[in-house]
Amino acid sequence: MKRKLFLVAIIVALAAPAFSALPAHADGIIIPPWPPEPPPPGVITDPAWLTIKYHRVHIAIDNQIATTRVDQVFVNEGNMTAEGTYIFPLPEGATVDEFIMWVDGQPIEARILEKDEARRIYDDIVRRFRDPALLEYVGTQMVQANVFPIAPGEERRIELEYAQVLDVDQDLVTYRYPLNTERFSARPLEEVVISVEVNSNDDIGAIYSDTHDIAVNRDGPRRFTAGYEAYNILPDTDFILRYGLARDEINVNLLTYRESADGRGFFALLVAPPVAVDAARVVARDIIVVLDQSGSMDGEKWDQARTAAAYVLDNLNPEDRFNLVVFSTGWRVFANEMQPPREAGAAIDWINDLEAIGGTDINAALTEAMAFVGERPAVVIFLTDGLPTEGVTSSAEILANVKDAAPPNVRLFAFGVGDDVDTLLLDTLTREHQGASAYVRPGERIDEEVSSLYAKISAPVLSDIALDFGDVMVEEMYPAAPLPDLFAGTQMIVVGRYRDGGATTVTLTGKVGGDAHTFVYSGLDFRRNAGGEVFIPRLWATRRIGDLLQQIRLHGENPELVDSIVQLSLRYGIITPYTSFLITEDDIFTEEGREAAARELEDVEFGVSGAAAVDAAEQAQGLGGAEMPMAMPTQMALPDTDGRGESYYVETREVIRYVNAKTFVFRDGVWIDTEYDPDALTPEQVAFLSDAYFDLVAVHPELGDYFALGDHVIVVFAGVAYEVTPSA
Repeated sequence: MKRKLFLVAIIVALAAPAFSALPAHADGIIIPPWPPEPPPPGVITDPAWLTIKYHRVHIAIDNQIATTRVDQVFVNEGNMTAEGTYIFPLPEGATVDEFIMWVDGQPIEARILEKDEARRIYDDIVRRFRDPALLEYVGTQMVQANVFPIAPGEERRIELEYAQVLDVDQDLVTYRYPLNTERFSARPLEEVVISVEVNSNDDIGAIYSDTHDIAVNRDGPRRFTAGYEAYNILPDTDFILRYGLARDEINVNLLTYRESADGRGFFALLVAPPVAVDAARVVARDIIVVLDQSGSMDGEKWDQARTAAAYVLDNLNPEDRFNLVVFSTGWRVFANEMQPPREAGAAIDWINDLEAIGGTDINAALTEAMAFVGERPAVVIFLTDGLPTEGVTSSAEILANVKDAAPPNVRLFAFGVGDDVDTLLLDTLTREHQGASAYVRPGERIDEEVSSLYAKISAPVLSDIALDFGDVMVEEMYPAAPLPDLFAGTQMIVVGRYRDGGATTVTLTGKVGGDAHTFVYSGLDFRRNAGGEVFIPRLWATRRIGDLLQQIRLHGENPELVDSIVQLSLRYGIITPYTSFLITEDDIFTEEGREAAARELEDVEFGVSGAAAVDAAEQAQGLGGAEMPMAMPTQMALPDTDGRGESYYVETREVIRYVNAKTFVFRDGVWIDTEYDPDALTPEQVAFLSDAYFDLVAVHPELGDYFALGDHVIVVFAGVAYEVTPSA
């Protein structure tokens, strides 16, 4: 079943002189009257004078019935009255159960226009104003309502409320709110706030947004709130929230995307354990905290490190055991054997009496810590602020020694404090021992970073995890095997590629303590036909690039890895400090251009320690563990003046745009599909706004999404390259 969505766009007809472009505001496009009238003498027409004071959205979802309330305030900053019509395009298949609109607290009437009548309005607007922005709504219905005029200097508050039914697809509920059209706004929005309340009759598993960084607060197994807010921004993607309905002890939800019926597909698997588990079911572990006590830690860093250790010891589970290892020139331990939680107070007193002094013997500290690991699952939390200076100082030898000493049941989590740490050593240690590394930068608090991580891993529910996808062949999964452990209240997102689709059974296996457990999920459907969730390929590419960069950092440069990064960055528009060639290289669509980009990447020096090395480590980790696709790159700011050399607003010009699953790069006035190969394809040209142009969109409505980019576009669609050329 496809979910039912309600998309809102607002079009304002203005009593003001016309201008060449159609700047958009608040989910729509400002349309001046036609034909235009000349402005009064001495009046300067600024197309950006209708601005948005705030845009607030509240969504209440009660057992899949979503009620959305939109609250917006428009401000007329010009010197002419604005009045006209609001038009709300509805996407294909949408149903509106309730639609209410108020203008300054007064209800106004609205009517729904069917597709044919709406199509005539869309086409007429595009033709008259030579702006293709509305083409993405071709073939849809619309809701139309009259509004009151907005006098110069006045505000107008518009509130909308509508209800919709959210379908469940493979136990996953998806809600979408249309922020995408705000990308056309002439100025950034002062405030964007989205709040969501969800109540369900079923337990809720994974909660996920692939578009925005949301804060989530669970209030029991069947209720949660989520929020997003930003200021002075130009939103460029719709807001999407997904949540799974929990059917098993560990819940699994599947999302897929396929570019064409004969191509390979992409998938995202959301794995969510229970939010909370009985204390008796939490796996008992051994926790070993290894603290750098060298002289460079003296002062605030040592105080915070001791506070971090105290947090861990104060939050042990009843059946856990612990020990402490501190090291400088040599090492010492709190006890000669693992201790029960009741000894935590004595251990805290012990480290509080220690001073930071001496060198840094990392090898001795870690090998000693591994000696305490027995048959239980074990976690080593390792914290250091420097390079090895005592004992074994070779990173290669330290890695080999720790690998020899560490049993397979240990997980190592490392914290690098400051910028003078061996990033390659820490990242390799955690990669080889199924943990994670984090970096506490100058000015950040050690205790906050450690306590945040420990809170996430404090209740383990499954380790040694493996996935079997039955009859579907999957490959290039991230995270790669071995998969990380699962902890109560967290979730894991696995992305990958698949070949032939179809219904299959996914089997999840793992260990609870030393006992093997199996979870079976039948009826999961990997789509065979084109379509699906367009974010998945870019999320997969984001993680793959992060993994490839990490491999280059840790093991050295490899031409095949570099070439893969270039190809992925070009195809999916993934921009990092190391793949900026999408913006800087003029000729990325040719083989010579790609080779130049590869040479640029090969010249990158990642380093071992120092601020640049830590930056590189954090960026590679961020990409490799991303839960949403790489964000749109920063736009280029172009100052505009009023003729007196004084800038009164800043125009932003995009250099990359994502449309559905495609990436477009702006080059010399042309939006070019990154799948376009000028050596292999000769584009079919169609003049902008010609009859052939509209006929083509009528036959293939999907092209409207791509043609909406502008009056000069090259797009590859169904194996054919089309070039929209500017008309006179």
